[in-house]
Amino acid sequence: MACAASTTGKDWYKEVTYQQRRMASLKLVTYRLPPLPTIGEIIKLYNLKAEKQLSQNFLLDMRLTDKIIRQAGNLKDTHVCEVGPGPGGLTRSILNAGAADVLVVEKDIRFIPGLQLLSEAAPGRMRIAQGDILTYRLDKVFPAHIAKTWEDVPPNLHIIGNLPFSVSTPLLIKWLEQMSNRSGPFMFGRTRLTLTFQKEVAERLTASKGSPQRSRLSVMAQYLCTVKKCFTIPGRAFVPKPDVDVGVVHFTPLAQPQIQQPFKLVERIVRNAFQFRRKHCRRGLEMLFPESQRQELSEQLLHSADVDPTLRPTELSISEFRALVDAYSRLCHEHQGLNDYDFREELRLKHKTKRAAGNTKEPHLQTTMEEHPNNAG
Repeated sequence: MACAASTTGKDWYKEVTYQQRRMASLKLVTYRLPPLPTIGEIIKLYNLKAEKQLSQNFLLDMRLTDKIIRQAGNLKDTHVCEVGPGPGGLTRSILNAGAADVLVVEKDIRFIPGLQLLSEAAPGRMRIAQGDILTYRLDKVFPAHIAKTWEDVPPNLHIIGNLPFSVSTPLLIKWLEQMSNRSGPFMFGRTRLTLTFQKEVAERLTASKGSPQRSRLSVMAQYLCTVKKCFTIPGRAFVPKPDVDVGVVHFTPLAQPQIQQPFKLVERIVRNAFQFRRKHCRRGLEMLFPESQRQELSEQLLHSADVDPTLRPTELSISEFRALVDAYSRLCHEHQGLNDYDFREELRLKHKTKRAAGNTKEPHLQTTMEEHPNNAG
């Protein structure tokens, strides 16, 4: 009897595991798209051509689009915003990965018919918005119930995109500012991003202290996020082939930003520090202050932050930038109007004054010449 019971138990276990495998297989089938024209065929069908002025480059190899999507993590039953889907290669990989809700935001109206074909193949799982991602309100298009607190795990919301080179940097800066303010797509929590950039930009984003690639973008991204360069795609994989290779970068916002100051204040310090990247950091930081107080206040800033003025901007760590931003914030409270100072405006006014001074002499010279015409020769 014991032996029979044991055999029955084994049979039951086999039946259960078979049913589990079968259900998992059926669910996988529901994620997989039905047979569709290839991306190359879609491009021919709708006579789509990449617009050079829009920095459009199509990625046709599904093995590469699948690889990009794997960098985003597990997309099963998640919400995804894809930026600039174009003919929809990356979109197919997102849908095949099991995303429950895919919003694609496409500026170029030529791609909409091909995307509609894809949407019909994935009923109820794909939405199409024709618009500019730089102005599109991502805080309005996802359900409130997916939101997490900032300190919690990231929400089931991802931003993914093979970004046109022309908008990649301004778009990232916009998202970093929204991340700092916890607005836009970050009102739902620490929304993750998986994006493509020119290889050089990807290297800047991930460059560490002391690297020749270290830049303003490195500091602004790394004080707010964990930034990971995933892999490089050779330019020849794109149609048309760009002049550069492409890097895939993944961003996860930090639960506690490394600098606890307003984004604009941080950006001001970092931008000034890197404007003379080959010189000592003091040279750029001096330009935060009016000429009449430049030496005094720049010395006070560096002393208060305990930062070596002979370091180059690329040699400054995030913690040193934090000390500089905190020290500058204190100086702004002590000196009214300092936060609004712009050395370019002071320089412009100085040149304007010089030109005005020069113009006052010209009428006098002209009068003299008219009064003494014989002197003209």
